[in-house]
Amino acid sequence: MADTTISPDEIEKFHKMAAEWWDPKGKFKPLHKFNPVRLAYIREHVLAHFSLDGNKMRPFEGLRLLDIGCGGGLLCEPMARLGATVVGADAGEKNVKIAALHAEQSGLEIDYRATTSEALAEAGEQFDVVLNMEVVEHVADVPLYLESCCKLVRPGGLMFVATINRTARAYALAIVGAERILRWLPKGTHQYEKLVTPEEITSVTKRSGMNVIDKTGVTFNPLKNEWGKSPDMAVNYMLLLAKPQ
Repeated sequence: MADTTISPDEIEKFHKMAAEWWDPKGKFKPLHKFNPVRLAYIREHVLAHFSLDGNKMRPFEGLRLLDIGCGGGLLCEPMARLGATVVGADAGEKNVKIAALHAEQSGLEIDYRATTSEALAEAGEQFDVVLNMEVVEHVADVPLYLESCCKLVRPGGLMFVATINRTARAYALAIVGAERILRWLPKGTHQYEKLVTPEEITSVTKRSGMNVIDKTGVTFNPLKNEWGKSPDMAVNYMLLLAKPQ
């Protein structure tokens, strides 16, 4: 097992696109389209798990939240607006600088750090909620990455994982379709052999003391031009994991 989760090729790939993080029509347009379904899923389950009042202006107040692989901060900023104390971590220094600048311009306090999951775990950091969204398919060592992420969850806390399944349909839709035909994403954004199945994630996280308490597929509806939850996990999916008290 390697002692780092950093994949230099992946970091360089996202560095080249870093300036476009907040452009809804740029290279990260798919993430902007994907964000509403992710945010609704996170909000729903955090409110339920911690028995919070969703009618409050800042219902996540009192929760410490980590967005690992935060990129330009597309999830960090909504979480901060909901009241959470947010740490955004990314191995790409350019991403972190752009995220911090945008948060400052938006009047939000977010603790952005150019670091890795294993470095945070080694420092003994822990969080009520860890967001692990569209990252696992880009790391160099999946077991090390997931194990370190599990360590970052406090007893009683949650971790959300979103990624792309390693199936023939995912290859056809998420790589050939999205990258080469529709050009929603730059060619080479995803590599089939680096995609991770729900079973692989569950296996590692269970050994690390976490249990899957919810799972859902996410599919694109071309008629509505939006993403939504689905029982079909063959392409995009999200897992919700909890650490016992």
